[in-house]
Amino acid sequence: MKNQFLLFAAGASLILSCQTEEVTPEIEEIQTEELEITAETISTIQSLSLNSDDVETITTRFPDGTIETSYLIEGDISISKSQLESMKVGKTNTKQYRTYNLVESPRTIEVVGFTGTGFNQNLTAKQQDALTEAVANYNDLNIGLTFNLTFSNDPSSADILIFQNPNGAAGGVAGFPSAGNPYGFVQIYSGMEAFTLEVNTHVLTHELGHTIGLRHTDWFTRQSCGRPSFGELANPNGAVHIPGTPYSFDPTSIMLSCFSTRVTGEFGPNDIVALNYLY
Repeated sequence: MKNQFLLFAAGASLILSCQTEEVTPEIEEIQTEELEITAETISTIQSLSLNSDDVETITTRFPDGTIETSYLIEGDISISKSQLESMKVGKTNTKQYRTYNLVESPRTIEVVGFTGTGFNQNLTAKQQDALTEAVANYNDLNIGLTFNLTFSNDPSSADILIFQNPNGAAGGVAGFPSAGNPYGFVQIYSGMEAFTLEVNTHVLTHELGHTIGLRHTDWFTRQSCGRPSFGELANPNGAVHIPGTPYSFDPTSIMLSCFSTRVTGEFGPNDIVALNYLY
């Protein structure tokens, strides 16, 4: 797998320290629904300037035992049916941004790295170290968002809960903000344990970027994945260019659709420009 470019989500699989007590899920609340990828679904996705190639449905089990079915878009972006429908009629403002919504700022975001043992979704020691470095990436920028990281088996205080999906290969899954709040979950595949700390830091920094509204910087071509085809054109509801960042492919961005084993886990210079502009 040396120097091979890797998708943030693999196939049909998903992707999203220690306390003495653990959260033991005794009751599992099923919240699944049948989702169909219809022509209307694809049209809605395209209208939001999301890449509609290879849309899937995925089922996620959360650490509290609940299960949710959602759409998987662009390989690592989870959007529920209700969120997709709510994104149809949105408001724009004078700020140009990568996604439909941003997080209200300034604010402190509580990030919890899950350490409970329910469903084998606790973060490994390497993933905890990577999450610590990923949060530091953002806090070192001194933008309008501050991330307060704790490791716990109790997710109740989390604005963003980070947990391991034990059934995946490489990458992670997150989603976009809504109602001024960050997306509430980041999954990281258990297969990331085979990769370096730097690669794990890269993936978690990338997925945290989605939770606060960053798009894939090559969403329109997915060039980092070796795809020559073009996606959809931007519109004010979906993907508007951030001033000061390039229109063309930026190989240094941590928000590329796919990553290689040579990544450093650090922001590229244009990622820093984008975050300082947005927040």
